[in-house]
Amino acid sequence: MAKWTVLLFAGAADAIGSDRISLETADEAPTAGDIKRELVGRYPEAARVVSASFVACDYEYIQDHEPVKPGSELALIPPVSGGQPHKEDQPAQEPLFRLTREAIDLHAVSSLVSHPDHGANLVFAGSTREWTDGRRTVRLEYDAYELMALREMEKIGNDIGRRWPGTRTAIVHRLGPVGPGEISVVIAVSSPRRAAAYEASRYAIDQLKLTVPIWKKEIWEDGSEWKGDQTGPWNPLAREKEDDSL
Repeated sequence: MAKWTVLLFAGAADAIGSDRISLETADEAPTAGDIKRELVGRYPEAARVVSASFVACDYEYIQDHEPVKPGSELALIPPVSGGQPHKEDQPAQEPLFRLTREAIDLHAVSSLVSHPDHGANLVFAGSTREWTDGRRTVRLEYDAYELMALREMEKIGNDIGRRWPGTRTAIVHRLGPVGPGEISVVIAVSSPRRAAAYEASRYAIDQLKLTVPIWKKEIWEDGSEWKGDQTGPWNPLAREKEDDSL
């Protein structure tokens, strides 16, 4: 028998009623799918969210058929809502990729990617909508698997650097409660040319919503819900497959 501790987040933690559980498997090297089946067997009421989730092994997404490594940190990552660069590329005052519970300063994030040879400096800011489809949002609450989230944000920056050489990227995301009109995420991109800046900014927000383990709970006047799998199937490894073709 092998023993495993699995970390749980957002809707998975709510469905199972804990932020971590201990499992035993007969196989010393179970697959990610085996771990998920064990969870469903023990918590059938959580079957929907477990089946929609991916297992992360030491902060990396793995497919259901891949074995988990003994002694690894395991986490069940439900659908998301939607490390540091080289020292010579990183301003000393702030990291390029950051999670914060404080208000985000747009100018400060923009300054992280400024470069005298870059003619385009683009800042995207996502904020909380008060009204969506006739329903009033009181606030959003963000949670994250923090170390893995930072690593995934760094991967996005590295991907952008390969796709659009010379482009610099910074991403700052809020955690905790974020009220209507408040900024939840800022993505700053600078590049020698504006076309690359626009393309890289769009890529960054799309990948952030696909791969970074940050979850959003919408709090309404009459209820709440973790957002993620409502828009359909989710595959955070899709980016890695796309990168293989570069």
